[in-house]
Amino acid sequence: MKRTRGRGVRIDSLEDLDRRLGRGARRLSGWRLHGLDLTAHGQALLACRLSGATFLGCTFAPGDAGRVEAAGALVLPTIGDVPVDVYRAGLYEADELYDAAQYAASTDARAYAWSQEDAGADSTLARALHDHAVDRALLEWTAGRSLVGVMGGHALVRGEATYADAARLGAGLGGSHVVATGGGPGAMEAANLGARLSRRSPDDLARALEILARVPSYHPSVDAWVATAREVCDAFGEPTDSLSIPTWHYGHEPANLFATAIAKYFRNSTREATLLEICDAGIVFLPGAAGTVQEVFQDACENYYADETSVAPMVLVGVRHWTQTVPAWPLLSRLAHGRAMEGHVHLVDTVDEAVALVPR
Repeated sequence: MKRTRGRGVRIDSLEDLDRRLGRGARRLSGWRLHGLDLTAHGQALLACRLSGATFLGCTFAPGDAGRVEAAGALVLPTIGDVPVDVYRAGLYEADELYDAAQYAASTDARAYAWSQEDAGADSTLARALHDHAVDRALLEWTAGRSLVGVMGGHALVRGEATYADAARLGAGLGGSHVVATGGGPGAMEAANLGARLSRRSPDDLARALEILARVPSYHPSVDAWVATAREVCDAFGEPTDSLSIPTWHYGHEPANLFATAIAKYFRNSTREATLLEICDAGIVFLPGAAGTVQEVFQDACENYYADETSVAPMVLVGVRHWTQTVPAWPLLSRLAHGRAMEGHVHLVDTVDEAVALVPR
């Protein structure tokens, strides 16, 4: 929610600005004016006390930007041809990223293409400002919420039993926590789907899975993959909140549409650290490969040095996978031995067991 009272005020429209000035506002300290055409407002603004105000990507009449800065405000200009709002106030929603009939023309696809270009000084600054804005928006969105993470491979295919299991995991966890994922396809999409429908019946989840199974993967057509996801979203209204934290670093894997809030970053390292940090209720790790193994031990490192009051549960699902296929469990359990985390690290075989181990 945007702050509209108190010292911190964000102004996104000229109507809001005119209303506040018309009511007698003359001290703009703490105000953040965003993306406004202020070419006709110079005189009104300069009649105010501007020290502590911030102008983000606003347009001024010639000379006014310098006068506003001289009055003590911070003016951050629009930066080049950037496909995203680097000063955004909130997290993304799926419709904002998938805002075109064809994926190739969408904001999500254009941002990925832009992120792959050689980064000059302006582009580097724009990406840093964007990710900082997402950081702030995520901090506000997560305040007062209990989050549990679901990690797992992107290669799960709709229609498979393992995809359905990941969806049931999201549904089981979403009843008492906000589910957070890495935001991509596969296990992440399934978990966000389950969380979205966690207040609905198992029959509704089964119906949603049937719809999605018609297009098992985003290969060869992202558009068809998106269309079936939209069909599910339209069929089942009033979603339960869930979060995804994808990155344009892996933009060739499109973000799933089932999270109600999407914190999408350009810098992958920031995204990975943030995702682990916010999951205060613990993390469930579904079978995965190198990326999931990295997340297991990145989370283990945090828990290894934590005191008893700060340890978050780690639940690995799939005994055979984690002991034989990718034998991370023997090392993880050995690391945990004698540490505060020892009683909080678990290996189970089913998603139902995993749900039971996450504190409610």
